[in-house]
Amino acid sequence: MVFNTGSTLLDAIVLAVVSKDAEGTYGYKITQDVRDVIELSESTLYPVLRRLHKDECLATYDKECAGRNRRYYQITDKGSAQLQLYKTEWISYSTKITSVFEGGITHE
Repeated sequence: MVFNTGSTLLDAIVLAVVSKDAEGTYGYKITQDVRDVIELSESTLYPVLRRLHKDECLATYDKECAGRNRRYYQITDKGSAQLQLYKTEWISYSTKITSVFEGGITHE
């Protein structure tokens, strides 16, 4: 992708991905799901997950899987409210950008 992905957009995408599973999901799966939309390395994702956890948008719990502990992330009520704000803002923003691309904004 030629466009830069800022931290706010990345937060929004991660919250959207995590919100899809009420039981929560784990870091590797989140990385794979986000990669369906944008290029992202695991080294980029984990600081985002830590920040969203610190900001109380995500909760974590550990669960055993194949003899190892796996950290799961769940969206919190605060995270759901933040995601809703991001969705509302994205609709407005993307509509304006699309309008510019389609030649819809002119000032005479």
